[in-house]
Amino acid sequence: MRLTWSACLFLALALAGCDEVVVETSSQREERTAAETRARQQLASPVVVSRRSPERAAPQVPAPAAVAPAAAERATGGNGPRRRIVEPDPPFRSTPVATLDEPWAMTFLPDGRLLVTQKAGSLRIVDPATGRVGTVSGVPAVAYGGQGGLGDVILHPQYASNRRIYLSHVERSGSLYGAVVVRARLTPDSAGGGHLDMVERIWEQVPKVGGQGHFSHRLAFDAGGKLWITSGDRQKFDPAQDMSGNLGKILRLNADGSVPADNPFANQGGVAAQVWTRGHRNPLGIAFDAEGRLWAHEMGPEGGDELNLILRGRNYGWPLVSNGNHYGGAPIPDHGTRPDLEAPKTWWTPVIAPAGMVIYSGNLFPTFRGDAFIGGLASQALVRVRFNGTAAAEYRRYPMGRRIREVEQGPDGALWLLEDGAGGRLLRLTPPG
Repeated sequence: MRLTWSACLFLALALAGCDEVVVETSSQREERTAAETRARQQLASPVVVSRRSPERAAPQVPAPAAVAPAAAERATGGNGPRRRIVEPDPPFRSTPVATLDEPWAMTFLPDGRLLVTQKAGSLRIVDPATGRVGTVSGVPAVAYGGQGGLGDVILHPQYASNRRIYLSHVERSGSLYGAVVVRARLTPDSAGGGHLDMVERIWEQVPKVGGQGHFSHRLAFDAGGKLWITSGDRQKFDPAQDMSGNLGKILRLNADGSVPADNPFANQGGVAAQVWTRGHRNPLGIAFDAEGRLWAHEMGPEGGDELNLILRGRNYGWPLVSNGNHYGGAPIPDHGTRPDLEAPKTWWTPVIAPAGMVIYSGNLFPTFRGDAFIGGLASQALVRVRFNGTAAAEYRRYPMGRRIREVEQGPDGALWLLEDGAGGRLLRLTPPG
């Protein structure tokens, strides 16, 4: 039997816990490759297996050339032995696939193509293999302007059999605006696009108010088929604490828009029955981790962007507390002054302006598994957050040179990004090399 150096390394890693990553620059990667080549040459002779013991004698594997980390080593914590993982810096390469006009959100169809919303009101289908962009007709009219327009898009959990998709968008009534959610049936066509029919409105922000900011309207399904909707405070502050409306809240509904009987405020009836949590400002990213916990990030005011663990019935404090200040510098009490209100698990000052989020579960990037990846608008970066149970902290930040609006995981484990604004590119991130 012959073992290569890479096989020995894989075996050693499999026998250890995983909680320490060493960042490796391109020059250090070249040095390591040369060391691995030397190691493979020295491993050309067979490995001796002892017949006196049920355990195999350990092969004498030369240690690879020492690699000085380019950044401080960071540990995930937890029990068990440590191991070191070499992670390139950056740990991915970025490949443009298509160019779009103000893309806002995306989701993958079962055939590997992407549905992409464009803020002004169009829905596109992108073929990653060719970069071809088709158009879906039948999309409801949207109120475009400010932060408003066509928003999120997700598939029904049984899309393969019912072809239902869910869209969020902004509508106008006179001088007032509000977000709505519709579901519809998608029929792709042979031209690379498709058509929506059976369009049904299932939710709306209450009340509609003036202004065109903080709609949020991010969507997600949980493993039990419940629909989750983020609803911003619409820059009106106090409605986030007012249970007569659903602004500044995170909502939990059935797939048809009805209210689950086990919601925390279901016995109050009316709009309050939709509410799972309150006290949110502008939540623009929502994702479930492998244990089924729900995480959401939201933009703070001047400082204090937040990542929150969303817990049944809790109040997250806005506008009573924040780790930032009002624009112009007027102070807001910190979260620590109100222990009765739920504090964020991590926060950012200066802000990153978070938008879009995925918690990675694929195999293409083994060292990414379980980490959150957040699009940064003001920070023009992809922000990586590492969890330790219910604790969280920024782990690394990858400059992207453009505002990042959306992050998604592809069927093969690649990460996909949407750049914000006119000419925003669809990017595919894969391992380097």
